[in-house]
Amino acid sequence: MSRRSSRSRTHRRSRGRFGPLFKLLCVLAVVVALTGGATVFFRVETVEVTGNQRYTQEEIIAASGIQMGDNLYALNKVSIDRKIRTRLPYVGELSINRALPSTIRIDVTEWEAVARVEAPSPEQAAAVREELGEGKKDGEPAALAQEPWLISVRGKLLEQAPENSTAIAVTGLTAIAPQAGEMVKVPEGEATRLEALTALLGAMEDADLFREISRIQLEATRLIVRYADRFDVKMKLNADFGYNIRLMRAVREQMEEKYGPEAAGTIDLTQEKHEAVYSPAKPEG
Repeated sequence: MSRRSSRSRTHRRSRGRFGPLFKLLCVLAVVVALTGGATVFFRVETVEVTGNQRYTQEEIIAASGIQMGDNLYALNKVSIDRKIRTRLPYVGELSINRALPSTIRIDVTEWEAVARVEAPSPEQAAAVREELGEGKKDGEPAALAQEPWLISVRGKLLEQAPENSTAIAVTGLTAIAPQAGEMVKVPEGEATRLEALTALLGAMEDADLFREISRIQLEATRLIVRYADRFDVKMKLNADFGYNIRLMRAVREQMEEKYGPEAAGTIDLTQEKHEAVYSPAKPEG
């Protein structure tokens, strides 16, 4: 009796000792089975693209690098996102989702070319090259933009501007080594101007104002907006552009009521206490 009890206790101890290991092996077996099933069964057979206008579905799929037969779960969505944005500059936002058992869905939102960064003047280019050349041993000239470049509302370089471009002309920025698909880069001395430009473009987008603006001139402490082809509007670089746009529109309405629909002049919004100062344009001749 004691011998049988001893064997029973030994068996229970052995079973207790190997129990956790057995459970771990079962879990690993299940994981391997599931992984193998995903590898065999979940393969890309269809890529659906929505939201595209400028680019065709074929162009977007080619840019993504996705191949039919790729494993659905082995695809790196971050890498696909980066490839599409780099190769197709007008793609702004996109989402990539899996739809079992064999579909990848890509939804894109495309940028519009809202502004045109003009090439720097010879004097401006010389000053920038001097700034960038400080401390350089090789003395190679900086690669500055030679042609105007179209940019999105957030400052992404889209392509060189065609001659018939109607995008808002931007002066006072120097694009360094511009390349489609990248954000515009400027020398350190112009960083505040670039920040002001993108903030202003964002406010213009919210106000649906792009069609009424023809030029933005960036300077050291202020910018000048050409509005309705009749008003030059001065703003600080660190202004609340949403408020300034509302004030600018209000001044225009008041001046047109006072001087007629052809009223023109300068609206100075750089004054203290958020005041606006209007100066009528001088009569020609």
